[in-house]
Amino acid sequence: MAGRIDVRRSHGGQVATVTVDHDAKLNTLNPALMEAFIASFASLAEDASLRAVVLTGAGPRAFIGGADISVMAAVKDSAGGEAFIRLVHGCCRAVRDCPVPVLARINGWCLGAGLEIAAACDLRLAAEAAKFGMPEVRVGIPSVVEAALLPGLIGWGRTRRLLLLAETIGAAEARDWGLVERVVAGDGLDAAVEAWVELLLEAGPQAIRAQKALIRQWEDLTVSQAIEAGIHAFAASWRTDEPVRMLGGFMARKKGG
Repeated sequence: MAGRIDVRRSHGGQVATVTVDHDAKLNTLNPALMEAFIASFASLAEDASLRAVVLTGAGPRAFIGGADISVMAAVKDSAGGEAFIRLVHGCCRAVRDCPVPVLARINGWCLGAGLEIAAACDLRLAAEAAKFGMPEVRVGIPSVVEAALLPGLIGWGRTRRLLLLAETIGAAEARDWGLVERVVAGDGLDAAVEAWVELLLEAGPQAIRAQKALIRQWEDLTVSQAIEAGIHAFAASWRTDEPVRMLGGFMARKKGG
């Protein structure tokens, strides 16, 4: 397989860092890599002790530079095209279906399928030098699958700019648009990711899982349905000991000054 998916654990095994390692080709995704990506996330999703995932690309040049153009150029018919794009969607869905927050550590180029995967993540942190774009129309294909998440992040007008004009934007503009939540200067990206991981680890693990699941539901529900789903999720929290234990601890700290 050209490239590999590397999974490493930290924080006592509670945090996984998933690295797309295909640096020679800007961490572009070929079918074998995408299958390994999906399998890695499926395995992580089964781990009840998991608290967070950091997704990144190997080397300093790219997060994920898109799908491998040489593979797409070899596609000869619509059936082959559908099979390929369903793998891209499978990667995005694996991220969205992960029961814990997935943080995108965007260290360089984030293009096409890479931007779709970034959009599927829960939070995005980018290096100051990162670049973003959806260049598909320039090679004769539309941007699809989780590009459909972009209007919710950046609005319809900016989505049209990225998809129709195939513009490339820098990290500062991506932040201003709402495409990323934070831009980090210099060599501070790892420290910024670690700070957010620590905040996730301070929260109730079941509450975080419930919150991610609820946010995912909200994307597909009316406002009234989303509110009702939230009421059920809130009540279901007491099926674990987290609310009693953590609220009690908070009150004890408050009384103690």
